[in-house]
Order: sequence, then C-alpha cells, then structure tokens
Amino acid sequence: MSPDVPTDLPRQRGVVAVDIGGTKLAAAVVLDNGSIVVRDRIATPSRDPWSALASLLNRIRAAAPDIDVVACGAGCGGPMAAGGSTVSPLHIPAWRDFPLATSLADLLGVEAFVDNDAKAFALGEGWLGAARGHADFVGVIIGTGVGGGLVIDGHLLQGESTNAGHIGHVIVEPEGRPCRCGAHGCLEAYASGVALLEETGQEARYTKRALVLRNGAYLGRALASVAALTSVELAVIGGGIGLGWGDDFYAAARREFAERSRLTFTKGCTIVPAALGDRSGLVGAAALAWSGIGAVLGD
Repeated sequence: MSPDVPTDLPRQRGVVAVDIGGTKLAAAVVLDNGSIVVRDRIATPSRDPWSALASLLNRIRAAAPDIDVVACGAGCGGPMAAGGSTVSPLHIPAWRDFPLATSLADLLGVEAFVDNDAKAFALGEGWLGAARGHADFVGVIIGTGVGGGLVIDGHLLQGESTNAGHIGHVIVEPEGRPCRCGAHGCLEAYASGVALLEETGQEARYTKRALVLRNGAYLGRALASVAALTSVELAVIGGGIGLGWGDDFYAAARREFAERSRLTFTKGCTIVPAALGDRSGLVGAAALAWSGIGAVLGD
C-alpha cells in the first residue's frame, strides 16, 4: 500500500516583480530567496504601455499557477510621487501622472510597492549581488536614461519626495549639452541611450571608443561628487549600456574618480559592474515587494 500523500501542504509564496524601462517591460515571479520562477519581457510600446504591461503580467501569473502571489514590487523610471502613486517617467511620454501603484494592485489583487527603478536595482544588488555585505553604496543604472539609488547605513535613502539618488542629473559639464530634465550638462545628457542617439545618430552598442572613454570619465566625475557627499564605499553599475561598454568604460571611470577624489575617506570607494546582470532590476523589484510586506531578506 502506498503511503498517504498530504493534500493540504501550504503553497510556495512568491511576489510579482516588474521592471519598467524606456525600451523594455519585464516581469517575473520571484521567491523569498531571490529565485526567479518565471520571467518574460516585451518592448515598451510608444502608445498605451499599460495595456501591454497588463497583458504581460497576466501571462506571468498564469505561468506560475502553483505559487501563492502575496505582493507586487515594481521599479520604474522617475520622477514619481511618493510610493509610486503616480509616475511620470521621462522616457515613457505616454505616462504623465500615471497611477501605477493602484493599477498594479487592482490588476493583481495584492498590495503593490513602487519605487524608482535604479533604487530597486540598488536593493537587488545589495541583497544578492555585488553590494552584498556593504552598508554604504550607490547603484547606478545606465540605459535609456541614467538613474541611481543610495544605500546609507544599510537603508535605502528616500528623501521627502522619495526621489533621492538621481545621479543622472549631477552636473558633469557646466553649460554642457541640454538634458531632458531642462538643465544643461547632466550626466544623463551624455551617458544615456537617448543622449547618444541624439548625439551620434546610432544606438549605444555602436558607440565609438572615444565616446565610451568620455562617458566613463563623466561617470567617474559624478561618482566623485557622490562619494564626497555620502562617503559611500562602493558604486555598482548596471543597465544594458553600463554593462555593455566593458572594461574600457570602467577603467576610464576609475581613472577620473581617482583624479577627482583626493579626500582620505573617498579614496577607498570602488567602481564595479553589477553581479546580477539583467536580473538586477527584477530581483530588486522583488526586494521592494518582500520588504514592503515585512519579510526579512536573507540568502
């Protein structure tokens, strides 16, 4: 006689993680140890991105029927209102004051936690990536735009507006190129996919070495200011462009940082690529969800 098999075992819990960028929408179901059960992505449409995202989320949830979804976390480009109640990503013109948090919660039937995509990236790298074990670091995403997230004393820095950490709008070239934010000379006006397309007429993957070195130097210059202000000990760089430019880019950033950072407490700051690769955003969005419902993130 075969042994009885219990039928009332608790189902495994997971969260829906969403990574919203100017060129792609990604989603996954993620467990509390950071394991991704299922994931998918689509290009960000120029019109009606919510309908496309809703269809993607419905497919993702249907692909993991045995997982009990308990929350949703989403990283999205900014600026945004506190808690992602409304978002106005510079690189998604169709969304201006879009109610992302409530739209996700209504669709999925669980509480949704929304934050800047670069801040979510920083959480993910701090949880399971290159910043694991570090209490003071900055995470930087270089993609369609340039975003950042600051972790100080082990806590993600928010600020009153919850938009703290926007390193893309640190001025690296006074009176330089115009930026979409309205200022001139921002890091994002040089080292982002949109800026490079405007400057060269080509996508970032075709960037010539001279511009890769220039943009690496601008990143190092911006990080020197961040380190002086915050005393971070590590900078983790991610995003499709940030990871794609390779060793020359990082070497240029480190050289410029060393040239600009002469204070004793900034000299120990290191610049490294993200360890989670293209999973960083989704793992970070999952971290938003798990921490939002009070889970303690471990290994």
